[in-house]
Formats: sequence, structure tokens, C-alpha cells
Amino acid sequence: MTSLSYIRRLFRYDDWANREILNALQKPELSSERSLKLLAHIGSAERLWLERLRSLKQTHPVWPDFSLQNCKSEVEELAKLWQTYLGSMKESELAHSVTYRNSQGEAWTSQTQDIMMHVILHSAYHRGQIAAQMRAAGFAPAHTDFIHAVRQGFIEQG
Repeated sequence: MTSLSYIRRLFRYDDWANREILNALQKPELSSERSLKLLAHIGSAERLWLERLRSLKQTHPVWPDFSLQNCKSEVEELAKLWQTYLGSMKESELAHSVTYRNSQGEAWTSQTQDIMMHVILHSAYHRGQIAAQMRAAGFAPAHTDFIHAVRQGFIEQG
């Protein structure tokens, strides 16, 4: 598996995991204001990084006030946008440098592949926060582990 095909696989996992969290939050007893805020942030940050990669203007604030329906729409749209972006990429583009400004206005340059790995890890981190909140409230959280997704056939084996 090439690096690009593996990154595409990770983004399929990310989409699946975001949808698992979204489905869990549709149950009123599992949903909280903080969990919704974290899911909205996941979507906004994933879009922001894609916009940086594509040299586009930022669409949403980093911490938007999204409803559950807004989050659902964002998760669904992001899956398509990332799939289109990754589908048009060449392996050599993973090493391209991208210059952007962070939310504090500081200029940075990062490799495309590092940005993509950040997106995956950042989203997993915040999904973990949501899971911890669900568990603290006495509920079983959505099971979004990568290896679970592979073992259950939700994403293809490597």
C-alpha cells in the first residue's frame, strides 16, 4: 500500500468514526452541549485544513456553534470533499509544502502529508474526549477505535 492509499484509508476511517459519534449523539441521553461543541470543532477543523491545503478562505470559525443537524451536514459534506481531494492527488504531492496562517495569524509551512496526519489525529483526540464524557456520564461511548473498524470490516484491511 502506498502512502497515499494509506492516507485515503485513514480518511475513510475518520469518516466512519465521525459518523459513529454523530449517531451516538442523536440519542438524547448521550448528547451534551460539550460533546456537540467538540463534534462541531472536529468538522470545522477538518474543513479548515482542507481549505488551507486548497488555498481557500476559511469557511467556519474554529469553534462554531453548530446544531446536531449542522454537524450531520458537515460530516456528510466533508467525506465527499476529502474523497474528491484525495482522489485527485498524486503520491508526489504528499511532500509538497503548504504555507498558511494559523488561527493566531502566525505564518507556517507544513508538508501536505503532515497536515493530513494532523487532521486524523486531531479528530481522534476530540472523539476520545467525547467518549470520555459519555463514560463519565455512565454510558457506553461509541466504539471508534481504528482496529475495531478494520476487524469489523467497516474499512478494508491493509
